[in-house]
Amino acid sequence: MDLVSLIGTILAFVVVIVGTILKGSSVEALWNPAAFVIVFMGTIAALLVQNSGKVLKHAMSMFPLVYKPPQHQPSDLISRIVGWSEISRRQGLLGLEPQIDAESDTFVRKGLQLLVDGSEPEAIRGVLEVEVGAREHHDLAGAKVFEQAGIFSPTMGIIGAVMGLMAVMQNLADPSKLGHGIAAAFVATIYGVALANLWMLPMSARLKALIHKQTQMREILIEGLVSIAEGANPRQIEAKLQGYLA
Repeated sequence: MDLVSLIGTILAFVVVIVGTILKGSSVEALWNPAAFVIVFMGTIAALLVQNSGKVLKHAMSMFPLVYKPPQHQPSDLISRIVGWSEISRRQGLLGLEPQIDAESDTFVRKGLQLLVDGSEPEAIRGVLEVEVGAREHHDLAGAKVFEQAGIFSPTMGIIGAVMGLMAVMQNLADPSKLGHGIAAAFVATIYGVALANLWMLPMSARLKALIHKQTQMREILIEGLVSIAEGANPRQIEAKLQGYLA
């Protein structure tokens, strides 16, 4: 569990609630069913129109990564690649075959299998880079769903506020309802702006950063496997891959 992201999410709720109290309002004033429906359901409706079911499903599967991100350790990967290189120099490429079953990552297994099969270096690079590009495109599409939600929700908040003010205008003859009606109208704006800037946009940025790290790890792997296929010295491979950590 990533405590930083969890603390940030909790702090977002605290900021809104405490800020409301310090401004002289009450927590109950933040709850408005009509505003909730307009902003949250309206944002979901917009997302459904813009994205396919496959993209939305992938976005939901990526959501837990915000709070439980994969542990990317480039230095550990480089050490493993150097170890594979040493094995290949002593036993040949077929000596790496037991390493395939020891790996849980399907991308790593695929790369090692290409290496063991004696594929040409450029063929290995070509096959793996296509998969990296496809995976990155698919993951970025999922991350952009949260970005889109951050774009739509403030607009839905404004729509909710305008609709609330329309209701207020219909009750101008009753001054006792004006204050409550205006306050309720602006709750929708709070929902929309807070949803976008405290949650959706930060989540999208966090996921994009994780995707970038994942892509970097795969690039390191590709470069290492290609270098092994070319018969490079283990120390040269290590020095080359260390450049990714600069």
